Amino acid sequence: MSENNVIELAPRARRSTRSKRKPQPPAGTPLSVLIDSWEIALKSANKAPITIKLYLRTARLFVAYLEGEGLPSDAEGVSANEVRAFLVHERERAGVSTSASHHAYLGVWFNWLISDDERTTFSPVLKADRPQLKRKARKYLTLEELGALLDACKGSDFASRRDTAILRIFIDNGMRVSGLAGLRLDDVDLHGRRLRIRLKGGDEHWAPIGAKTAQAIDRYLRVRARQTAAGLPWLWLGIKSGRHLTKSGVQEMLERRGAQAGVENVHPHRIRGTSAHEQLAAGASPDVVRRVLGWKSEAMLRYYTEELAEERAREAHSQFSPSDRL
Repeated sequence: MSENNVIELAPRARRSTRSKRKPQPPAGTPLSVLIDSWEIALKSANKAPITIKLYLRTARLFVAYLEGEGLPSDAEGVSANEVRAFLVHERERAGVSTSASHHAYLGVWFNWLISDDERTTFSPVLKADRPQLKRKARKYLTLEELGALLDACKGSDFASRRDTAILRIFIDNGMRVSGLAGLRLDDVDLHGRRLRIRLKGGDEHWAPIGAKTAQAIDRYLRVRARQTAAGLPWLWLGIKSGRHLTKSGVQEMLERRGAQAGVENVHPHRIRGTSAHEQLAAGASPDVVRRVLGWKSEAMLRYYTEELAEERAREAHSQFSPSDRL
């Protein structure tokens, strides 16, 4: 064999040796194994069922993506690169909003992995990698539109009094529809002008109401006492079924009253944002509004009312215009 032949064969032998190397075993526990443990931890923390469902869906999608792409899928091996790749994949598959939600849920998961000693390094879910959502202007209901809705509910019959009370609560304190539908008779304190709301996770919040709202609830309670289902513990009763008025029933009522009043897209979130905006415009501090609506952080307050901040600024400017004072 010539010297040239020996030189040519050596590189081939080295390539063959490299191709036979086995992949490195995972450095940590497979994420697929830890999903069930995370579910147990979430239930132990008394997280809402819908929250747990969303968290676990993201976890399963993430693991399926990693395994399908042949990427590290253990608690220690996942890096920010794998998270970014998954977020890009989800953005292309389902949109920016879904990708942003996955980013938030993965952040919660990896924080738990670290706190439970399944991961010894920092979280691979970086704040800088959060998909940016484009801001869209929110069109809230005007006071004129809210007045038209109340006019559509005028009357002394059961449905009119019930719907008036519900609308006034929404307008007064922006109560979430789940909290409103879940109200019981013993949650009503008309003399204290407040309603007890059971929040996610078991917390309770006393939402204030105004004098007109208290009066509307009192008028409803008097006609409610004459219904066949008056013995039920729930505050709101259906018209025909004689049963508890559910979240979907409240939404259907708002849509029906909106059609009668000629107001489009009437739903709880729009009224909630309007309530926050109107309270701020009337001079309430952001901290007061946040507490009235039951938000734990100012981020949600900004989320709902930032688009109308310029309108409030223009109104305020009319009172302290420097030029007007000259």
